[in-house]
Amino acid sequence: MPNLRDIRKKIDAIKKIGQITRAMNMVASAKLRSIQGRLEGFRPYREKFEEVIFDLVGSGSINPQKVPLLQQREVRKVGIVLVTADRGLCGAFNSNLIKEAEKKIKTLEGEGKEVELICVGRKGFQYFAKRARVREAYTDVMGKVLMQDARKIARSAMRAFLSGEWDEAYIIYGYFINLIKQIPKVEKFLPLSLQKEEEGEEEKRAKVLSYIYEPEEEELLPQILPLYINTLVFAAMLETAVSEQAARMTAMDNANRACSDMVHDLTLLFNKTRQAAITKELMDIVGGAEAIKQG
Repeated sequence: MPNLRDIRKKIDAIKKIGQITRAMNMVASAKLRSIQGRLEGFRPYREKFEEVIFDLVGSGSINPQKVPLLQQREVRKVGIVLVTADRGLCGAFNSNLIKEAEKKIKTLEGEGKEVELICVGRKGFQYFAKRARVREAYTDVMGKVLMQDARKIARSAMRAFLSGEWDEAYIIYGYFINLIKQIPKVEKFLPLSLQKEEEGEEEKRAKVLSYIYEPEEEELLPQILPLYINTLVFAAMLETAVSEQAARMTAMDNANRACSDMVHDLTLLFNKTRQAAITKELMDIVGGAEAIKQG
């Protein structure tokens, strides 16, 4: 039979854990509202930027092989920018991103390609530090998500591509769908390729207005493409940061419910144990009284 004092200690400990999970849920909720507003404001900007880039590249007046960031070449070395959170306690969010990166690495290495990582976020770096070749790590940058950090990461990736250290580059991040669902997403971003149309995109592109560029496309493109890469990296960081807080809210809510269930079960056990102890004492008293009477 469990000891009443031990059960009471467990109940008190679980209640304290429940207080922590409720507090973390509230903090994640507050952070989510703040950064989700930034994401909702940035998504249309990225989409419009992509629309302009697509119109510029798809105009037919530019030879992609003459633009360094558009050059297609034989792929021998591949870079992956992995964006994870700096902190845990957000369910399987970081694990899913790491698994997606491992899957991509395994596929590329199976094709005989060398893979190098740029880790954005502490969790991804901690996992791959001794498991893969890490070129650079940017930790403690996912709390605020600043454009200046995105520029540093984008410049590092572009430098590796332009120098020939990478022939191709992918970015892996957490894409925010809603509070319940966040999915790992893999996008190829170097060399830039905006020719592939998704389902329904052709009609959408047909409605795009024709732009007049000043200066001409060949002069403008080398200046605007690095800005677009910055935008892609910053968008990936924002998406991951929002997904992290949403996943943490869900994880802490589940943990809080689990604490409540455990307290309920332990309270029942405590009451049953106490009742059994009282019953035993009463039986001892009654047995002793009967023994006295018979004596």
